[in-house]
Amino acid sequence: MAIRSYKGTVPVMDSSGWVDASAVVIGRCHFGADVSVWPNATLRGDVNDIVIGDRSNIQDGSVVHTTHESAISKGSKCIVGQDVTVGHNAVLHGCVIEDECLIGMGAVILDNAVVQKHVLVGANSLVPPGKVLESGYLYVGSPVKKARALTEQEIAFFKYSAEHYVKLKNDYQNEFCIDEEE
Repeated sequence: MAIRSYKGTVPVMDSSGWVDASAVVIGRCHFGADVSVWPNATLRGDVNDIVIGDRSNIQDGSVVHTTHESAISKGSKCIVGQDVTVGHNAVLHGCVIEDECLIGMGAVILDNAVVQKHVLVGANSLVPPGKVLESGYLYVGSPVKKARALTEQEIAFFKYSAEHYVKLKNDYQNEFCIDEEE
């Protein structure tokens, strides 16, 4: 695992979590239970906190970063709630993603944006700084626009996706243990 300290601060991970060896997790990162970080993802908690809630997954190539405090900015932590799926190559920068959301592949969510619970952000969408995405909707575009209400089946999929990634993470952990024993 590529877990690195920064200025003496080491990422804090629950023992049930998993970080692929090609991913990088640095500094002020705090992970809940069953979090998974997939190949080539980067979570850089060097200038502010990154918090990832239970059963959330940060998929391949994604970048999670923050904004530092300064004379002109109070800074922005990046907080990801529970049961969140962050698709491949997404960028989360100093934003808040509440519980049970799906962030589509290649989406970019910028400083102080808030994605409320039960939101689907479409692939390649751009969420501008400070934008609040209302619970229960699909948002698409660059910049994002509310497209439509989510169905009950789509909302149920958020928990399913998180549970699926916990199972997949467990498979990878078990595979790694077998490789070490050989």
